[in-house]
Amino acid sequence: MPKITFLPTNSTIDVPSDENLLKAAMRAGVHVNASCGGAGVCNKCRIFVESGQVKGEELPDGGWKACATYPLTDVTIRVPVESEMDRKALARPGAAKAVSWISTHGASVKWRLHPAVAKIKLDLPEPSLQDHESDLSRLRRELGQGHFQGISFNVDSQVLYTLPESLRSSGWNVTASIMEGRKSDVRRLIRVEPGDCLSQHYAVAVDIGTTTVSAQLLDLTTEKIIGEKSNYNPQVSYGEDVISRMEFAKGVDGLFVLQEKIAACLNGLVQELLEENEVSPDDLSLMTIAANTVMTHFLLGLETRFLRAQPYVPVASRFMPVRAAEIGIKVPEHVRIFLAPCVASYVGGDIVAGVVGVGLNHNPELTLFIDIGTNGEIVLGNQDWMACAACSAGPAFEGGGIQHGMRATTGAIEVVHIHPETYEPMALSIGGKKAKGICGSGIISLLAGLFMTGVLDQQGKFRRDLNTDRVRQGKNGWEYVVVEGSAAATGQDIVFTEADVENLIRAKGAMFAGYLTLLESVGMGIEDLDRVILAGNFGSYLDLDQAITIGLLPDLPRDKFFFAGNSSLIGARAAAFSWQAFGEMNEVSKMMTHFDLSDNPQFMDHYVSCLFLPHTDRNLFPSVQFAAG
Repeated sequence: MPKITFLPTNSTIDVPSDENLLKAAMRAGVHVNASCGGAGVCNKCRIFVESGQVKGEELPDGGWKACATYPLTDVTIRVPVESEMDRKALARPGAAKAVSWISTHGASVKWRLHPAVAKIKLDLPEPSLQDHESDLSRLRRELGQGHFQGISFNVDSQVLYTLPESLRSSGWNVTASIMEGRKSDVRRLIRVEPGDCLSQHYAVAVDIGTTTVSAQLLDLTTEKIIGEKSNYNPQVSYGEDVISRMEFAKGVDGLFVLQEKIAACLNGLVQELLEENEVSPDDLSLMTIAANTVMTHFLLGLETRFLRAQPYVPVASRFMPVRAAEIGIKVPEHVRIFLAPCVASYVGGDIVAGVVGVGLNHNPELTLFIDIGTNGEIVLGNQDWMACAACSAGPAFEGGGIQHGMRATTGAIEVVHIHPETYEPMALSIGGKKAKGICGSGIISLLAGLFMTGVLDQQGKFRRDLNTDRVRQGKNGWEYVVVEGSAAATGQDIVFTEADVENLIRAKGAMFAGYLTLLESVGMGIEDLDRVILAGNFGSYLDLDQAITIGLLPDLPRDKFFFAGNSSLIGARAAAFSWQAFGEMNEVSKMMTHFDLSDNPQFMDHYVSCLFLPHTDRNLFPSVQFAAG
């Protein structure tokens, strides 16, 4: 069985000779870019063979295609720099022009501090010959004499195994953990600790995104965030988008692998948060998680085949609290996960949590709430009604389907400025390192700059008559050279092709067509909008003018736009601090009317009209029309 060594991590793994090197890298925990999840169509899973013999497919620009290459002997593989992921990039500041919704408006809604798990201190009378009720009955009796009068209690079985010692070791002074339930007159006793443990009361709130996972450690007694960590979702090795991952999940053990990967990621984040803040795992009381529908299914290990095909049916949209330990999270047995409810297959708990997090359901203004990512979701409405839809934008805004596209990590170009006369670029990369590729914000910046300087026409085609060597005929058609190979970390020219432009125009077209269709479905137009809230990590890095220039966002007064940041995590945090906020998530998920755009003729008409820069109807973009002359 050949031994494979991956550089620069020096990870080693034994593999059968019939296993391709992409699968070997996945098993070794080594990330190799593979936008298509190993289907063999993206040509991004480039690796270099440093020693040993392989059979497979070589790539035109050098290296081997990992998903189609197999070891013949022991092999040393070098993973190129464009596949490296640096967590520090996740903490970079957002766009300078961003107006933060939270900092501008403060907390839109102030929920009462009332976690789903409450800690109650009890002083129980000791048993005697005159009072020899069982330990559990004695505990129930004391609970019923306080503010739990008229409340019935279910009891976790593991409580019984530690109850006698907990009561007696502390002189019958204990702290009981009581969990809320769907019925107002029923609670669940999930834990009994000896002594006064009221201050040892923490939660972890999590946003599981398709690309990144973010977590916060919360003090449930002081209502403070005491730690925050983020990491890349390790499932990216199995596909950049949810469609690719669902295809992978259909394979043998595919679903198990994806569930195991996300559980391991959560374990790492939780462990880091606890250790750095000197909090014991035993002091955790609950977790709240917001994720899109597919990520929620993967976390729980639920079947996704029927999410993938029409009529796009999830296993469930609302979820009972789950024991974290049952799905591989290494926390004590009593810790439950409260999952944000979903609306439809592609409008998930992250959107519901975000809507509640920014308080859209408490506000009368007509709001367009947009989350631009690997799957674009939009919500239209206010406190009285809401409509929602998902737009099949694809992974272009995350770098997928772009020849030199990549996720936002160190070395990714995030800003590009094009000189209007010489057409020379000024490109800035994350971390100030040599460029490896272009991330989403850089792609939008580049596209807008090329269009505004006239390098690209309205149809997304490069002008052939410009006095510049930057525009040239390349291997895959006409292209613009962003960074020469001598200055790039990859040693190759980083280019932006007409095929890349076409993919981006399709992606932005799907989003804008979604806004128009949703508005027209309720008898309104763009001019009726009071505000636009941009949610998600990617939204925080958008330059408004550039996004409007390419037709990704509506051309409205800029003071109507607000950046919410990771609104999904904001909602998950609110749900951890307040049972009311979690209840509002369920209410919001029920009040949202979902519009399926996949076979909507109105959407298709708008989509075709959007396949230009910025749109076939230039009257929709008066400021862009003026800027472009």
